[in-house]
Amino acid sequence: MDIFLRKIDPVAMKKIDEIAKRKSISRQEFLKSIVEKVAYESEQNEKEMRLEWIISKNINAMEKMIDKVDQLESLLSDLMEE
Repeated sequence: MDIFLRKIDPVAMKKIDEIAKRKSISRQEFLKSIVEKVAYESEQNEKEMRLEWIISKNINAMEKMIDKVDQLESLLSDLMEE
């Protein structure tokens, strides 16, 4: 699909050209990558937030398991002393 833009600030275009040149890519390749990144950014953010939530849940579950293991160790220690 093609996109045509008009009346872009010349200073902005110069900066875009400089960035593209530093990356050794064309202006079109650079702008295409930016447009595609913006298009998928919210989807990526949602995935990252979900992953962070899952990690948080796993950390909480592990902390609970550690507490239970500590309780079991204490109980076994008490039983072995009797």
